[in-house]
Amino acid sequence: MTGIGTLAEGPLHAAVKQWLSAPGDRFEVPVGRWVVDLVRADGELVEIQTGGFGPLGPKLDGLLDTHRMRIVHPVPAERRIVRVDRDSVVLSERRSPKRAGVLEVFEKLVAFPSLVGHPHLVLEVLLCAEDHVRSPAPTRSRSGRRTRDPGVRHLTDVLARHEVRRPADVLGLLGAPLPDGAFTTAELGARLGVPVLLAQRVAYCLRLMELLEPAGKRGHAPLHRAV
Repeated sequence: MTGIGTLAEGPLHAAVKQWLSAPGDRFEVPVGRWVVDLVRADGELVEIQTGGFGPLGPKLDGLLDTHRMRIVHPVPAERRIVRVDRDSVVLSERRSPKRAGVLEVFEKLVAFPSLVGHPHLVLEVLLCAEDHVRSPAPTRSRSGRRTRDPGVRHLTDVLARHEVRRPADVLGLLGAPLPDGAFTTAELGARLGVPVLLAQRVAYCLRLMELLEPAGKRGHAPLHRAV
């Protein structure tokens, strides 16, 4: 089924929407002032967000108090880089060494971490295998600078799915228990096996979910403690 907004969506968004759909579901449905990606037969509103969560803010403000909503975020756990020419003929394929994990969702969740636990909201993270299809050579911007083609994401498989309905569910995404006692974000990153910047995003979200609390400082580094 086609509908409003389908012409502007990318292939990953379209494929995830099809993968999620079940008999009786409807695509691109006007609800109030907004158009919703997928409306379940039972009335749940589903939004597929392949990028940042910030643009969803107004829609959540307008719909979440009166509708059950699900945000679905696909993460590229496995990537294959496919280079094609102007006629879409495949020139090369290679497996990307980059492997994103479920914790990547915290990069997006910083937009509204305090909404986790809202009785009408479910966050679902899909770990996906994807093809990133790119042109073979850098392109030039209007300023004349050479830029690498970021590519277009294509879904090849869904490897796993994780649901978050309440703040405690977020702890299950971490893959390791929080450190005992007070800790810095650098120590949190070492425990979770992620860069410090991502650990800072995790700590920020956990604080606003009231899963962490301030625990003073060690030198200039703020400390956190599990609640």
